[in-house]
Amino acid sequence: MTPDSSRPIAPFGTLLGIAPGNVPVYSSDYDSADDNELPNRHAYRSYVDGIFMGYKWQCVEFARRWLYLNKGYIFDDVAMAYDIFRLTSARLIADESRLPLKSFHNGSLRHPEVGALLIWNEGGEFEVTGHVAIVTKVLPDRLYIVEQNVGHQIWPEGQDYSRVLDARISEDGGYWLRCSYGDASIMGWVIQTDNDLHAEKIEPEDPALFDLQIRHVANKGQASRAWLNVANPAEEAFVEMMGGHKLASRPEDDYKYMVMTETAERELKRATNELHALFMHATDYVLQNDDLLSSFNIPPALWPKIHQSWDNRRNQMITGRFDFSLSANGIKVYEYNCDSASCYMEAGIIQEKWAKHYGANEGEGSATELVDELIEAWKNSAVKGVIHIMQDTDLEENYHALFMKRTMEKAGLDCKVIKGVSSLRWDADGDVVDTDGVKIRWVWKTWAWETALDQIRAECDDDEQRLRDYKTDIPRSEAPRLVDVLLRKDVMVYEPLWTLIPSNKAILPVLWLLFPDHPYLLESSFELSDALKTHGYVSKPIAGRCGFNISLYDGKDALMEETAGRFSHQDQIFQALWKLPDIEGYRSQVCTFSVSGHYAGSCLRVDPTLVITKDSDLMALRVIE
Repeated sequence: MTPDSSRPIAPFGTLLGIAPGNVPVYSSDYDSADDNELPNRHAYRSYVDGIFMGYKWQCVEFARRWLYLNKGYIFDDVAMAYDIFRLTSARLIADESRLPLKSFHNGSLRHPEVGALLIWNEGGEFEVTGHVAIVTKVLPDRLYIVEQNVGHQIWPEGQDYSRVLDARISEDGGYWLRCSYGDASIMGWVIQTDNDLHAEKIEPEDPALFDLQIRHVANKGQASRAWLNVANPAEEAFVEMMGGHKLASRPEDDYKYMVMTETAERELKRATNELHALFMHATDYVLQNDDLLSSFNIPPALWPKIHQSWDNRRNQMITGRFDFSLSANGIKVYEYNCDSASCYMEAGIIQEKWAKHYGANEGEGSATELVDELIEAWKNSAVKGVIHIMQDTDLEENYHALFMKRTMEKAGLDCKVIKGVSSLRWDADGDVVDTDGVKIRWVWKTWAWETALDQIRAECDDDEQRLRDYKTDIPRSEAPRLVDVLLRKDVMVYEPLWTLIPSNKAILPVLWLLFPDHPYLLESSFELSDALKTHGYVSKPIAGRCGFNISLYDGKDALMEETAGRFSHQDQIFQALWKLPDIEGYRSQVCTFSVSGHYAGSCLRVDPTLVITKDSDLMALRVIE
């Protein structure tokens, strides 16, 4: 039984019904959310007794809230609903003790019971996230559930459930459920119990499966032949930047690639999804605390604009890139480049063409879905009209801009590329326009916000009051400047201004404060602690990029390695030393891409040194069984 589509959709936040246990169920029709009642992202966070339940009014939020109100415990934060199936414990709020959770696949001999969590896998109706509901009644031929974010209709009078699912008991006694949606699949149910009879064994993966391995293809003279299509402007620009048809700069690397297991990719996917959520938690936390925000070295004159950018729930990220260490020692994230990240074209197009040309047929590419995910993200963006791609004249920015232009066009968007700002002018309405007189309303930029802010500071003579008083909507006699575009109120910029916060290294100590000892995080601090000195640490400029001005120290406070750069004036943060794995002389960093907040593929950066910089090579990465 699916929700009754003949009943009208109720606006966001409308009470749909009361679930058993006296727990309200609300409409999550986000299109009808009232911006006056929900003026910012923080307003979408749901709390009960000061405990974070989730985001209004999603399925995970309801499940946690129902368990807390009826059982006194909640399961841990998850990035996707299907991740609940892998949890092994829940937190009892009264004394912070842990209670065992056991998972049972659909068809298990242990049947679901009232209060169990019913879990759907990702795909179909529940694409990307999966789904969770609470079981309220179990019968041999049907099962009653309560849930949020499936159907937004008010329940009929007297009804205390969301849906009824067909059930069958097989000859061997297994309990089988059929999903109301034919394109979705039920994983099973999670029960708070210490009886593991018939339960799935949720065990840590074999650490050896996280080790990368290097491979070689036979040298048949492939390097001497052209293999990129220079009739394609993006590929032509890539060939120009690389100085030929090649993926790596060193000739000895032409015939090498690396492989990772499907197990490692699954864990990277889980880490990417979970960490994106954690970084968003931390961003909201920083923007509620001016003392913390002051540690990010962002001019206070821009704080209101950052708040405005974050508060606009339609002002979403399109994509970002995480940098990871992946090995048998574990998975650790170094940082999140969620503002003008790079390597998309290399991962989504170039490495696939390299593999085909060189005959690397083992496994599959590590980013085969990346381009399609980006196209879908742009289709779902708010862009209406022309989107201008703004870049400098750097060769890398050329192919990066052309790659994204092609992606946007496949999504049906109308794009124009602008190099620099010298061609911009004011029109009669006081708007900034391009050379054809098209008003600039939507922008995707290749350079980082920090780089833009440096130029904006210079344009305002590094004067805080001038920056605060600067009006971007008042034409002047001189030509428009960068500040007139990127900080203009009626211009939507991707990635949005608020990405300054999660991209800044100052977010790393905040994450450690909020989520201490999280398995994917490295201890980080604004001050150099004795613990970090003993373990070994890395000093990073808070707004640095490209591996510039990084210093690595061993456990004896001795300098191991450092890089030069233009960020030496920046404040520093200190992060626990976690060296990149050495794979036959290559220090190897796996980068994963998030698109619309979820995993969309990965790539591999390598270097003979301990620090990956803008000059480090990209080596093809394949995923094997």
